[in-house]
Amino acid sequence: MPDLIAPTTTLHHAWLAAHAEWGPGAHEDGFGLTPADDVGSPTGFAAWVGRLADESARTTYRWIVDDGQVLGGIALRHHFDDYVRWAGHIGFGIRPAARRRGLAGWALARMLDRARELGIDRLLLVCAVGNVASARTIQSAGGVFEEVRDTDLGPAQRYWITLDPPSN
Repeated sequence: MPDLIAPTTTLHHAWLAAHAEWGPGAHEDGFGLTPADDVGSPTGFAAWVGRLADESARTTYRWIVDDGQVLGGIALRHHFDDYVRWAGHIGFGIRPAARRRGLAGWALARMLDRARELGIDRLLLVCAVGNVASARTIQSAGGVFEEVRDTDLGPAQRYWITLDPPSN
């Protein structure tokens, strides 16, 4: 059974294996990785994990982990700002070998619970046109299609999820 955990330096080698599986130039949604991050060295990896922890007031980052392997990542952005208008409140990615197992939907459901805890009642989720797996995951979580918009990375589908208040 997978766990959803905060990023940790103890999984450096496991994270690098997942990163290598994506291949060079591939975008890994949900990890908060930028081109400036040096994840190859232990020091650089620790700095990146530290940066993610420092951003926790505005973004919740979680890794999908099972049996010591990093299977994917998911990020919940807490505030509706210009970046969220473009990328959405939640971004997620599953490493190629772990796809088609329901992990993205499982992780998305848990992040929607976190959004409720934070008082976020309406979330924007965005995926590339043609990313059928992400679109289905978003729709299965209650995503309602809004429109397709052109972005710097190509056309993107926009969905909204409205959450019920948390049950006590």
